[in-house]
Amino acid sequence: QVQLVESGGGLVQAGGSLRLSCAASGVFFSISTMAWYRQAPGKQRELVARISGGSSTYAANSAEYADSVKGRFTISRDNAKNTVYLQMNSLKAEDTAVYYCNTDPPIVTRAGMNYWGKGTLVTVSS
Repeated sequence: QVQLVESGGGLVQAGGSLRLSCAASGVFFSISTMAWYRQAPGKQRELVARISGGSSTYAANSAEYADSVKGRFTISRDNAKNTVYLQMNSLKAEDTAVYYCNTDPPIVTRAGMNYWGKGTLVTVSS
C-alpha cells in the first residue's frame, strides 16, 4: 500500500529556512523520480522540484527546479531511508503553500486517481 508522509512545515519569517521531509512506502523508491509539489490557496498544484532515481551514477540524483525556486531550494534523497527532502532557503511570502511529495508523474491508484499524502503547510510571513 502506497503511503507518502510529509513533515517539516511551519511558520517562518521571510528570508528564513525550512527543511521538509517525505517518507515513502509502497513505491519502488530508489528507481523512481521523486518530486515536491505545492498548492497555494486558490491556485493549482505545481511541481517545485524533482530528483531522478535509478542505479546509474550518471543518471541518478539529477535535480530540476521550477524557475521560481531555483537557487533557493534544494531537493535531495536518501534511498536507504526511502526519504526525499526539500531544503528551502531565502523563503518568500509567495512560497506559502501546502507542500506534497510524490513521484513524477504522480502515483495513480488502482481506482485510476492520483494518490496524494496530506502534505505539510508552509507559511511565510512577510
